[in-house]
Amino acid sequence: MTLRHGFKKMIAEANAVIETVAVKDAIALVGEAGYTFIDIREAEERAKGTIPGSVHAPRGFLEFHADPESAAHNPVFSSGDRLILFCASGGRSALAAKTLVDMGFEDVCHVAGGMAAWREADGPVD
Repeated sequence: MTLRHGFKKMIAEANAVIETVAVKDAIALVGEAGYTFIDIREAEERAKGTIPGSVHAPRGFLEFHADPESAAHNPVFSSGDRLILFCASGGRSALAAKTLVDMGFEDVCHVAGGMAAWREADGPVD
């Protein structure tokens, strides 16, 4: 079976309309006021280490955490902070950032290379 719109195409389309932040630039923002890191990985992945101070909003529930009309809304999405999404390697966070942009969020980006790149750059991990 050949898909007309596979994941590679979807990620490329997402990357064309969202902002990507280099790992070194993201590391410099850890703990800074006005920035919130959002870990969209699954709980099992997060349990192996995450960016200090990050908020957990798994990809499968992102829209519900982001929407103020949802019972599952997380107020961090309404805080006015710049939202910096990350996943394991950057694919899911690109798709998630595009979803938030499609929902109307304006100050959102994702970390290039995700946690793999973060660890390689010796970024802090909890």
